[in-house]
Amino acid sequence: MPSPADLSELPRSELEARVLQLLGKVSELTGLVAALRDENARLKGLKGRPSIKPSGMEKATEPARNGKRGKQRGRGKVTPRVAVETEVLRVTPPPGSQFKGYEPYQVQDLVLTARAVCYRRERWLTPTGETLVAPLPAGIRGHFGPELRRYVLMQYHQGQVTVERLVAQLQALGISLCKRQVMRLLIGGQDDFLAETREVLRAGLQTAPWVTVDDTGARHRSVNGVCTQIGNDSFTWFGTTGSKSRLNFLELLRAGHTDYVVNAAALDYMREHALAGPAIQLLQAHPQRQFANQTAWLRHLEHLGLTGLQVTPDPVRVATEGALWGAVAEHGFLHEAVIVSDDAGQFNVGEHALCWIHAERLVHKLETFTDPQRAAQQHMRGLIWWFYADLKAYRAAPTPRRRVELRARFERIFQRRTGFVMLDRLLQRLHANKAELLMVLDHPEIPLHTNGSENDIRCQVTKRQVSGGTQSDLGRDCRDAFLGLAKTCQKLRIAFWDYLGNRIGVPGSTAVPRLADLIRCRGQPA
Repeated sequence: MPSPADLSELPRSELEARVLQLLGKVSELTGLVAALRDENARLKGLKGRPSIKPSGMEKATEPARNGKRGKQRGRGKVTPRVAVETEVLRVTPPPGSQFKGYEPYQVQDLVLTARAVCYRRERWLTPTGETLVAPLPAGIRGHFGPELRRYVLMQYHQGQVTVERLVAQLQALGISLCKRQVMRLLIGGQDDFLAETREVLRAGLQTAPWVTVDDTGARHRSVNGVCTQIGNDSFTWFGTTGSKSRLNFLELLRAGHTDYVVNAAALDYMREHALAGPAIQLLQAHPQRQFANQTAWLRHLEHLGLTGLQVTPDPVRVATEGALWGAVAEHGFLHEAVIVSDDAGQFNVGEHALCWIHAERLVHKLETFTDPQRAAQQHMRGLIWWFYADLKAYRAAPTPRRRVELRARFERIFQRRTGFVMLDRLLQRLHANKAELLMVLDHPEIPLHTNGSENDIRCQVTKRQVSGGTQSDLGRDCRDAFLGLAKTCQKLRIAFWDYLGNRIGVPGSTAVPRLADLIRCRGQPA
């Protein structure tokens, strides 16, 4: 075989043959390494990487329908949301035929047509010397019409189409524009939408008896961050930040407000999180209780001498978290509402409940090595599934007697000792979360899981995988806003296409009320 220095003298065909030969050897070596790894694990009595499937507890505990399996639903009648036009199709019958009326056949179609209009705007010179120019039709911004803006927003946010493919689509349809112009359509002049998504969060937090929360990774300015979801069955809101701390979560719960408030809720929070008594007395005795922004708040803490204390827990952090929670209460957010989470520490504020699906998943994914351990694991999973099904039945028809029975049954299940050390430790950990797992007994209206949040945040995960991260703060805010508005429209049973048309000013579009008003109407007791 020639040396590397001689490869440049070989013809292309021979070089390709040698590359294919080397690729074949690499593939063989890769398979050999995998086989040796498996054989080594077998000789040591170890298992390979487990393949953990979803537990299926939620679906398996759905109540049976009169003991019979429901029939599969058909497609149903197709009912377009647009007006149906009528067109008569004629045929030339042979002589002597009798007319028997019409046979209807409904067809749905989509018309995509590029349209360019040159508006000749009248110009007048007034007697005062001012120039008067005829205004453009409603909805036009820049050199693009409202229908094009609606299509771009719909495709990018709800259709998850990348900017490059969106440019290719529009150019293929005959629209002359570039990537930069599409980006301007996506993020330029969207203040009204940003304001409405803030209104949606405020209305949701003011009226919701419960919210579920979740987060996922996000990229902004080529730096790892986190996208937090807050919502329930009436609204969804997203916020991308650089941190997933409790401070960050409490700042998001202020819904755009920047103030810090020392009130009863703030002081209770500080006591619960072990802030020193003298520090609480200083904050409580000071006449100023409300601060406009972070700068004013930190200046206040420095004036009180709390910033120089080197103790645990950090008095500045706990006091700041308390003042943020006080601001949340001051604005009427989450009043007696329950926050349901997957046991991530930053979400544990206020009335807090835990997701049963995540709790059972800990038992489901526990590694077992012997038959008795597997039997103990399956037995405990069966007890948890049975208990979970009864919790669902309790939510539908809560009674005081049933509440007492379920509390006693929880004790019997999670104080059980199986002899499997890891499982017993896990049961102790779940038993320690009794108050949060059984929050549903006092609040039957809350869900038993955070599946809604996980379904909502999936669009953010897809957008991250398809389009990567954001580069500007405005682009980040617009992405969060439009994805949240699209999910909110879906929950309110409003077509996102109609919503965009109404807000952008498309002529003849369907009227859509403010989403915050609809959320408040749904949140009012019947």
